Amino acid sequence: MSDNLNDRGPADRARVNVNEDYEARYWANKWGVSQDELRTAVARVGVMADDVERALKR
Repeated sequence: MSDNLNDRGPADRARVNVNEDYEARYWANKWGVSQDELRTAVARVGVMADDVERALKR
């Protein structure tokens, strides 16, 4: 199955994928942070969206 680049949201809304530019941009915009802050949070707590969101809101 190929990626549908017309759908600019994440393929799996439970996981944060910072390796795809459009997904990293989506999550960073959703939480109002830079992509660097997003990548730092993912490195610290893992890829689960709930965990990343909690880490960013601290």
